[in-house]
Amino acid sequence: QAQLVESGGGAVQAGDSLRLSCAASGRTFSTYTMGWFRQAPGKEREFVAQIRFGGSKPTYGDSVQGRFTMSRDNAKNTVYLQMNSLKPEDTAVYYCAARPAYQGNYNYWGQGTQVTVSA
Repeated sequence: QAQLVESGGGAVQAGDSLRLSCAASGRTFSTYTMGWFRQAPGKEREFVAQIRFGGSKPTYGDSVQGRFTMSRDNAKNTVYLQMNSLKPEDTAVYYCAARPAYQGNYNYWGQGTQVTVSA
């Protein structure tokens, strides 16, 4: 059974950095598009970043552009989200997701990891 497991969340102060990891198991996701999303309390889920197979240039949501960097290591079946210059508004549960390259909807989701940024 395919599974995505996020790790690396925590509580930090504004301006700090965190690196989230998402380890995939149960199948190979090297040909899948991988994404990061987040959801803050009372808000809708927000797109953060995605990267297609082959390591093409990631795309980012406007609110994280220039501060977050997504990467993938297909040999380890893992994707990462490096988050720099964190702001209190980055506080959310961060989810890793995967979808086949030809499909528009993400159909694999992790359980999420909490990121809390204090002022």
